[in-house]
Amino acid sequence: MKNLAGLMKQASQMQSKMEEMQASLEKIEIEGSSGAGMVQVTMSGKGDMKSIRIDPKLADASEMELLQDLIVAACVDAKTRLDQRASEEMSKVTGGLNLPPGLKLPF
Repeated sequence: MKNLAGLMKQASQMQSKMEEMQASLEKIEIEGSSGAGMVQVTMSGKGDMKSIRIDPKLADASEMELLQDLIVAACVDAKTRLDQRASEEMSKVTGGLNLPPGLKLPF
């Protein structure tokens, strides 16, 4: 029974660390870009878009499709960077143990 109690205590500590990590991620902002930096998107740690910057050179009606593609690409870049950062932070908490997304501890 001591092993089970110790395991539950470790799981509870890991859950606390995960909650702290998630709270710290919510405070960060990640930037993604496309078109050699002509479009830049800033996202919160929760994945919400906070701002977008577009080079004025792209504000041409004939380039609208390119601009739209660059905005999507910048959003994808920001989301990819955010996911990578979250994964790195999660790895620190779990000691490299890959847990399924959304797993809550203790079980």
